Amino acid sequence: MNPAVLSDLIRSTAAEALTTRGLDTTVLPATVTVERPRNPEHGDYATNLALQVAKKVGVAPREFAGWLAEALAHQDGVRSVDIAGPGFLNLRLDPEAQGLVIREVLRRGEHFGEGDELSGTRINLEFVSANPTGPIHLGGTRWAAVGDTLGRLFAARGADVTREYYFNDAGAQIDRFVRSLVAAAKGEPVPEDGYGGDYIAEIAASVLQAEPDVLGLPEDEVAETFRRVGVGMMFEQIKGSLHDFGTDFDVYFHEDSLHSSGAVDRAVERLKEAGSLYHSEGAWWLRSTEFGDDKDRPVIKSDGQPAYIAGDLAYYLDKRSRGFDLCVYMLGADHHGYINRLKAAAAAFGDDPGTVEVLIGQMVNLVRGGETVRMSKRAGTVVTLEDLVDAVGVDAARYSLIRASVDSPLDIDQELWSSRSNENPVFYVQYAHSRLASIQRNALELGVDAGDPERTDYGLLSHEREGDLLRELAAFPEKVEMATRLREPHRIARYLEELSSAYHKFYDACRVLPMGDEKPTELTSARLQLCAATRQVLANGLALLGVSAPERM
Repeated sequence: MNPAVLSDLIRSTAAEALTTRGLDTTVLPATVTVERPRNPEHGDYATNLALQVAKKVGVAPREFAGWLAEALAHQDGVRSVDIAGPGFLNLRLDPEAQGLVIREVLRRGEHFGEGDELSGTRINLEFVSANPTGPIHLGGTRWAAVGDTLGRLFAARGADVTREYYFNDAGAQIDRFVRSLVAAAKGEPVPEDGYGGDYIAEIAASVLQAEPDVLGLPEDEVAETFRRVGVGMMFEQIKGSLHDFGTDFDVYFHEDSLHSSGAVDRAVERLKEAGSLYHSEGAWWLRSTEFGDDKDRPVIKSDGQPAYIAGDLAYYLDKRSRGFDLCVYMLGADHHGYINRLKAAAAAFGDDPGTVEVLIGQMVNLVRGGETVRMSKRAGTVVTLEDLVDAVGVDAARYSLIRASVDSPLDIDQELWSSRSNENPVFYVQYAHSRLASIQRNALELGVDAGDPERTDYGLLSHEREGDLLRELAAFPEKVEMATRLREPHRIARYLEELSSAYHKFYDACRVLPMGDEKPTELTSARLQLCAATRQVLANGLALLGVSAPERM
């Protein structure tokens, strides 16, 4: 019996108790909160339902709790119900009822943890979108890991997700990049506002190899060639790095296409017709303060050129024209101003501002020997995705970036995350999975068959550590739903560590396989099925994080 099933059972039992006494059932919440008690001695699960609704129907909480406890005690799967404090209910379940989660896990396999509450929702998830002027820095790397995991979570709960990278191939930063490439190709110093680092020289050399006569062309053609070829090479490197990191995109959207296709002009005209733009001081301004922004924003500057927000407006409109119900933008720490700006853009086009969601991620540092690493081996400036992967590996890099809330700055300790010890969270979780795989291999070698999970007697799993592990398994779907709803993928990582802890404690306390001349028993089968279910849930959780589930370590 998982928490969701228990929640439904408590609600239906409470509704029956109220109806029997002629009391109003509409006071009951749609979903009854069921939690694990902080002290395991208090029971398997607890609910505060009596405290929530008793006074609304004119009775004392402990009286209502008494009605509910008496009724629940007679329900299948419930071993006992105790009233605590002013009206809390602590419930203990029969081992057989708790063990049913094993059957559910093994039936659903890799789909255990999935749900359908987002079914029919089309989500555009835009993340990373780093300027194609250099390798991805640690901030972008954080979004590569977290964004990819959020996309997996959305899909797991039924959404139709499109992962999108906004390719910023228009604007001043590209001009600076091109000037830097040309200077490197000519053997000249880095321009005052240009980009340095070995990667610039590498790309410049690659352009010369692809276009050997380029430096003999007129100056404007030199710049155009380096723009066309060099920016393309830089972006291919970025895509390759992301792919190797386990992050791929469905759509690479080119900013320049918004201008060349006339999309920006069309968006501006639509806003003019709607009265959402006004003309002042030679420029066209968006009435963004009317939609919650802190100030109005210039869309067309006094020189007639579009401001940066013009592209944002056209890009939002393009997403909506492609049929997306929700547009999620994952932006860096210096983009807080974009939250109200993008919501104002949605409102200006007549949409609910809720169609836009902006997530802000804080900065990341790589720490080595207690000191923050400041310089990249290759980029010459900020630390990059490749630097982090070289330092700790892909799995540890992804896990370390996902494990912490994006609301907080993050320091990644190279020594910790590259270590093969239980202090390293990703090693701890992966080791639990490999240990479970080892048990299944050993069972095969011993000729021990776990039997049919549909016929196994899970009532034999009465040890305290078995109960702890069963309750952790049952919590997985709820954890996935909550991580998705709150946009907090770190909850999955923390859950996997709790599940791994419960498993390691079970392993230490409960022998699974027979020893010596011992014969397998029904308890052996039940424990093997418990191990199989735990292995499956660990694999499912790691898959959501884009982290491997090794068979051996």
